[in-house]
Amino acid sequence: MKSKTQFTITNTLKVGMEDEGDCKKVTDPRFSKCQLSHKGFPSEVYDIEWDVIMVDAPTGYFDGAPGRMSAIYTAGLIARNKEHGETDVFVHDVDRKVEDKFSKAFLCEGYLREQQGRIRHFTIPSHRARLGRPFCP
Repeated sequence: MKSKTQFTITNTLKVGMEDEGDCKKVTDPRFSKCQLSHKGFPSEVYDIEWDVIMVDAPTGYFDGAPGRMSAIYTAGLIARNKEHGETDVFVHDVDRKVEDKFSKAFLCEGYLREQQGRIRHFTIPSHRARLGRPFCP
């Protein structure tokens, strides 16, 4: 996966974390106007009704690395776009600043179920099954 975000631009991407702009709208990641949305996966990735998503890539712990901002954000959109039910999303390395802030902002602290060491577990409900549900509880 080639990422369009890099660790060095994290501060410029905070806009979506702090308001209800394009990054807080639940939409198909392929058509999202949020710059964090990854649009380069094969169609199957977006179309599958995922039960579990694990975010552990790309590399993101040094300046110039692609970072996981896009992966975290896109995992959240894919989970919210599930027809019915919930998706369990796990994020590794939450002891790092980017993984910590972005997982809380886009997978939502209200959906956080558990943290064991450096892995955080979120359970995200379908937003298609109940239209009008807020991005975060």
